[in-house]
Amino acid sequence: MSSDRLRNVGPKSAAWLRQVGIRTPEELLAAGAVGAFMKVKRAGFRPSLNLLYSLEGAILGCHWQQVPEARRQQMAAEVEELSALLPDPKKKRPGGPVTYSEGPAMQREAGEEEQGPELSFGFDDPCAGSEGSSAD
Repeated sequence: MSSDRLRNVGPKSAAWLRQVGIRTPEELLAAGAVGAFMKVKRAGFRPSLNLLYSLEGAILGCHWQQVPEARRQQMAAEVEELSALLPDPKKKRPGGPVTYSEGPAMQREAGEEEQGPELSFGFDDPCAGSEGSSAD
């Protein structure tokens, strides 16, 4: 979505919208101002309410400051309600409990070392086979 194709949408906002899959005015209309704003927010960007009002103005075809105050308040309340459902990025989510299974490695006697196959990572060991190299 280019900023010259959609009123009120500058280059940064257009980039955010593209990154969340909104690339055309039709896609913005389908998502709605609140839906598009929440996609941007869920993607980890930190949009201000001015983006919300700008998107609504783009949909209505007017300057964002001409969006009626009642509509602005309604949209802001929707965003606040939906934002409360998002996970808090500042809080770390606890991982699940660590569990151990009683497999052969756990059943070994103390002091026994496990001997397994040599691991290969799909590339040659730079130290292996250097005896016969002709790099001397």
